[in-house]
Amino acid sequence: MLYYLDNAGIKRHLLSKHLFNIHRKREVNMKILIIEDDKELAKAMKFQLEKEDFSVELCHDGEEGLYYMQEKSHDLVILDRMLPHMDGVTLLKEARRSHVSTPVIFLTALGELNDKVCGLECGADDYMVKPFAFEELLARIRCLMRRPGKWDDSSILRLGDVSFDPESNLLSKEDSECTLSKREGSLMEIFLRNPGQTLTRTVLLNRVWGMDSDVEEGNLDNYIHFLRRRLKSVGSTLNLKTVRGVGYCMEVFY
Repeated sequence: MLYYLDNAGIKRHLLSKHLFNIHRKREVNMKILIIEDDKELAKAMKFQLEKEDFSVELCHDGEEGLYYMQEKSHDLVILDRMLPHMDGVTLLKEARRSHVSTPVIFLTALGELNDKVCGLECGADDYMVKPFAFEELLARIRCLMRRPGKWDDSSILRLGDVSFDPESNLLSKEDSECTLSKREGSLMEIFLRNPGQTLTRTVLLNRVWGMDSDVEEGNLDNYIHFLRRRLKSVGSTLNLKTVRGVGYCMEVFY
């Protein structure tokens, strides 16, 4: 049985757990931002996603949604196109110009071919049309979260006393430099793009290794150790701090 989240049926149907009872890895603490001005629809999606162990935050305004996206604290965004104060396409273009690479699914009533093309070309990772089946939305979310993170802008990153080239994985400070492995480079890029922000272990594992990877958490600790050695080898004052029980944070000292 399909469960349609539309304005007419939203209060009549709730998805039962057994309807999507397939073997899968749980997405504990994965954070999703829903930017949707239909508050009833947004609350229903939040209810269903939280039953699947996602952490969900709601926003009903385009300008406010852009602010939340630019914080880069979510793992995925579900975005409507017709929003007050700023439409979804403008919002997403602004977010991508701000180097926000968070995966985005457009969820909208605009379903013509040119609407879909416009949405995908402005930076969306997927496009769904209302009314929709929750099972399909959930499958598309899992598909996006299985992909290791890939940043849109690969220009030179600079933070504190170091610079980092994501293309060559070259870390440098003045006359000292070293080349990082691909995995080290992916981790370094995330930290340099989010200075001073505590990144959870879950976010780091899913961004670098992918959600369905069988990597053990101890591997993350090993790579953090490698990054600290790399920073020390070029004489950087950046501090990759352990936030006990949460994750890690790149501290900058000027």
